[in-house]
Amino acid sequence: MLANALIRFVKDWTLPVAMMLGTLGYFVFAEVTVLSPLKPFVNASVAVLTPLLIFAQLLLTFCKVDVADLKPKAWHAWLLLFQIVSCLSLSALLVVCPMDELYREVFEGAMVCLICPTATAAAVITGKLGGSAASLTTYTLLSNLLAAVVVPLVFPLVEPHSDVTFWLAFLKILSKVFPLLLCPFLLAWALRLWMPAVHRWLLARHNAAFYLWGVALAIVSGQTVRSLVNSTAPAYVEWLIALAGLVACCVQFYLGKRIGGHYGERISGGQALGQKNTVLAIWMAYTYLNPLSSVGPGSYVLWQNIINSYQLWKKRKTDLSKEV
Repeated sequence: MLANALIRFVKDWTLPVAMMLGTLGYFVFAEVTVLSPLKPFVNASVAVLTPLLIFAQLLLTFCKVDVADLKPKAWHAWLLLFQIVSCLSLSALLVVCPMDELYREVFEGAMVCLICPTATAAAVITGKLGGSAASLTTYTLLSNLLAAVVVPLVFPLVEPHSDVTFWLAFLKILSKVFPLLLCPFLLAWALRLWMPAVHRWLLARHNAAFYLWGVALAIVSGQTVRSLVNSTAPAYVEWLIALAGLVACCVQFYLGKRIGGHYGERISGGQALGQKNTVLAIWMAYTYLNPLSSVGPGSYVLWQNIINSYQLWKKRKTDLSKEV
């Protein structure tokens, strides 16, 4: 009875449990001296395991997606417009208005969170919430192309010391995202056409994608805590940047739901604009801006998954009330 209750709890609260385990895992390996020899092995395993987990969860999710459903929609254009305008507005503010360096990082952290493309694994949560994984996948492609063009053009104006060329950054962003996004989609499509039995077997297990995402989230949470703990910035500045990340997260989920809801895709719109590829955002902050601004997307991991956890809880509650 206790074991069943524990399993049920983990299934119902996968994301909070994953974040808690990732945080605890970091402190265990950071503080327990006897585990120190294992750190290189753990770091190497994490570097390999994370992309494999993302690939596997996307493969399971894309087995449900029909290629015919992958087409741009009107709400995609509105969300892309918001990303461009919000990023340009903050960059103009940073260029025109002189301010203390520490407070610049607050706006830079928010700017990274706004222009950052949709997370490759956002389709997993979207499917779990009952949204359209196909529409979300289309927007993920578009938002990554947008970031690949806008970031190398705009960010150097904010921090001119960057010596990364446009084409180098453009190709770097695409190389970090598109293999993990396109390869599982193409494989799912190939299995549907040429190995339907394997495709049906994977399709029957598509729910496992959510739990694979939970494992990946635990790893990302541990990495986020490590970057925050090792930061040398004043605590109040870190909190301000994290607060900017929270504001950006709430605004984007809200606007995404409002715009998507106008076109009958409220869930997909919210996840498309609100759930971000924070690993890529942290890289963009380190590459182009003051590294301290990476606290913004680092904290975004926490904010977006708290919102996702609430949405999943709300959906479970709604489903249970319908059954009754």
